[in-house]
Amino acid sequence: MILYPAIDLMNHQAVRLRKGKRDDVTVYGDPRLIARRYREQGAQWLHLVDLDAAFDGASRSLPLIAEVVETFGGPVELGGGLRAMADIEARMALGVERCIIGTAAFTQPELVAEACARWPGRIAVGIDAKDGMAAVKGWVEATDMTAADLALRVKAAGVGTVIYTDISRDGMMSGPNVAATARLREASGLEVIASGGVSSLEDLRRLSEAGCDGAILGKALLDGAFTLEEALAMARKEQEDGI
Repeated sequence: MILYPAIDLMNHQAVRLRKGKRDDVTVYGDPRLIARRYREQGAQWLHLVDLDAAFDGASRSLPLIAEVVETFGGPVELGGGLRAMADIEARMALGVERCIIGTAAFTQPELVAEACARWPGRIAVGIDAKDGMAAVKGWVEATDMTAADLALRVKAAGVGTVIYTDISRDGMMSGPNVAATARLREASGLEVIASGGVSSLEDLRRLSEAGCDGAILGKALLDGAFTLEEALAMARKEQEDGI
């Protein structure tokens, strides 16, 4: 299981939101310094979210994203506000390794297919859900499509990886929805990266045992619930025990 320390960008700062609400925010400072620290601590990947673009449809952080990518020095995946080929192309040009399409995967399925054809293996889809139903536009709008149905649709378009977030758990330190994440993986056959609610090493162990391919670590790392070194050591042990 690959661990993805996360940095959410808003107003040029690293932040975390509770349940995705832009008016319930905690600021953590310079994202470049955080990215460097995560790399020094052993992170293989970095997960970036451009919240300004997610909420407003336009990024104010492209130069900063380029600096974070360079500072991290390893593969970076990025989501937030990717709703046109030009948006994806702009992020790829900054050195982003994998772009995550969110809202547009529901509203513009043709974009997913076109992006997968142009950048095979470098397009993921973020599936945010509440009570099993997909949500879009920064989590403020519910849809009439289940998370599993959306996953199958994007799989048919060429997507191999989805990032699954249970909105009710994100930023709440209440533990991930392991059962729902495992069900999505089983139903879709896709690589599933779990996001939202991880608060302890035990949460990571449960996700690993459920077969999750990755886990995104946000508030728990920033608030010191555990260290990235501890999480990576746990992940290695789970892998060794499973061999």
